[in-house]
Amino acid sequence: MTTSIRKGVYPTMVTPFTRDNQIDYDAAAQIVEYYAACGCDGIFALCLSSEIFQLTDKESTSLLRFIVKANKRRMSLVASGHTACDINAQIRQLENMAECGAQETVLILNRLAMDTQSEDVVRRNAEKIFKALPDVRFGVYECPYPYKRLASNDLIKWFADTGRVGFFKDTCCDLSLIRQRIDVMKGTEMMLFNANSSTLLPSLQAGAAGFSGVMGNFHADLYVMLHKLHAADDHRAKTLQAFLSLASLMETRLYPVNAKYHFTLTGIDMTLATRCVDLLGWKSVYEDEIRYLYQMEEICRKELGIKPCTDRIFAG
Repeated sequence: MTTSIRKGVYPTMVTPFTRDNQIDYDAAAQIVEYYAACGCDGIFALCLSSEIFQLTDKESTSLLRFIVKANKRRMSLVASGHTACDINAQIRQLENMAECGAQETVLILNRLAMDTQSEDVVRRNAEKIFKALPDVRFGVYECPYPYKRLASNDLIKWFADTGRVGFFKDTCCDLSLIRQRIDVMKGTEMMLFNANSSTLLPSLQAGAAGFSGVMGNFHADLYVMLHKLHAADDHRAKTLQAFLSLASLMETRLYPVNAKYHFTLTGIDMTLATRCVDLLGWKSVYEDEIRYLYQMEEICRKELGIKPCTDRIFAG
């Protein structure tokens, strides 16, 4: 079983909702077009940014089918969506994701064992999933909700040696540990995708496969440019890294509402509706900050000679 996904930038796709809190498929299609226009290599659908713990299985299945169709095979597509506690229910969820067209179905690490359980439990449950779905290619995701479980180097090596795992979304935010993990994966098909903006450039230079984080919903094209520059143009890469690192502090401003507001600035027609946070926490000052961020992105693009990707989406 060989890897089916590309290296590069994989935004964690948000789920847009209508004002009556139903999935907004028109806006979802525009988000996919935004990622494609930005030059993204892939999409991580049905992840925490997608509010998967607030979606029904039927909604998750319907949404992924729609994303697969909208993508038109332009970008690699990985998806998770296994939110159940029972392992057999998780197998059914993962099977649905694979049948809907995900190239790799991503295992949420904290679903494979409770926070009080050892990594032996993680291995046993992963083995059960692998056995039940012998033709499925998998990823692994250190999801921070409902609790954050980081994989040990031994567990990463075990996953890598199975030959069943390609995509690994790293959320440790520790450059030293990231380098160790990259070394552990060498010689295997497992690839590390960093979710942390502040450690991104040195992690790419150390051999990380790409970026998969929430800030891809704000300026994915700038992450694509950093991925292109990291080995060839040191000065421009460092300048871009500095901007992306500071800009990533916006993650704290009631995500994913802030990302949805940013999407409206690009021209995507969507509401700020969400199921995972209280919109009463959204403040006018957050809107001001996102608008200033949007202006700074334009300045950064001009300095780097990058044409805004929205010009390619909404031309005419």
